[in-house]
Amino acid sequence: MTKKTILRALAGETLATPPIWMMRQAGRYLPEYRATRAQAGDFLSLCYNPDLAAEVTLQPIRRYGFDAAILFADILLLPQALGPKLWFAEGEGPRMETTTTMDQVKALKPTEAIHDTLSPVYETVRILSRELPRDTTLIGFAGAPWTVATYMTAGRGTPDQAPAHAVKNTDRATFQALIDRLTEATIEYLSAQVQAGAEVVKLFDSWAGSLKGDDFEDFAVKPAARIIAELKARHPGLPIIAFPREAGNGYIGFAKKTGADCVAIDNSVTPEWAAQNVQKDGCVQGNLASHHMVTGGQDLIDATRRVVQAFRNGPHIFNLGHGITPDANPDNVQLMIDTVRGA
Repeated sequence: MTKKTILRALAGETLATPPIWMMRQAGRYLPEYRATRAQAGDFLSLCYNPDLAAEVTLQPIRRYGFDAAILFADILLLPQALGPKLWFAEGEGPRMETTTTMDQVKALKPTEAIHDTLSPVYETVRILSRELPRDTTLIGFAGAPWTVATYMTAGRGTPDQAPAHAVKNTDRATFQALIDRLTEATIEYLSAQVQAGAEVVKLFDSWAGSLKGDDFEDFAVKPAARIIAELKARHPGLPIIAFPREAGNGYIGFAKKTGADCVAIDNSVTPEWAAQNVQKDGCVQGNLASHHMVTGGQDLIDATRRVVQAFRNGPHIFNLGHGITPDANPDNVQLMIDTVRGA
């Protein structure tokens, strides 16, 4: 069997047609997802039901034939497995019991205990590894320690991650201890996903852009480097994608500093800039603006062609610069795919 296209791109091969998948490709913009979520009852019940989580992971593969499927789960399942209570407020997003003191960090469950909670996620991976088409790559994922810590310290998503910065700036020892615990747990979580059948893993650092200077090195680069080194030691040849969203100039050299095989980039930088500054170190993933999935039309076609053209001289995985939004038109996704594959 010829090697899967995404694995070829991650190995550094330049392909005539870039492989394509889409962040949040299983989600609320699809009517079949909404039906399955209603069947599950609520979001967390969907995440922890292996049959239904596998079903929503497979839905966009059936509909669009993406080159990869990404496990359906949530980055906050891992901190929940460490002990803090997690719930989702309808229409408002996640809520979490906060962790802001050294005593609370020390009270987190031991790392090896996470598997008790997360075993349904591994079962979802096993189902997908059996049921996905043979040419579709299975991607596992986790949130990066900094991003997960922003939710743990605030108890919710925040526009500027101010609660995490406050703990970091006033009690750095506690914050570092939290980051270390999350780093250890993330290694175990992703390793278990690989053992269950994930062929690639991705580290989502959605709020990396709010880290500046030494903080970016300490809390975005170093934890990613530690996670990637340990995973590659345990699973030789495992390809790893890192996404330090809105890192700006921090994207430059990120692959070399962390050992990532691919750097996913958002659309706050141009594809031409990323091709010149990031792709020289290896595979790049991105970076069509997700609003095109809402608006469609010739602008979508032109922007898609621009991304493909910019990255044509090196290894590239086509994706959005951020997750697809619930108001996206499913027809625009097909238009994007047809444009990439026809370009």
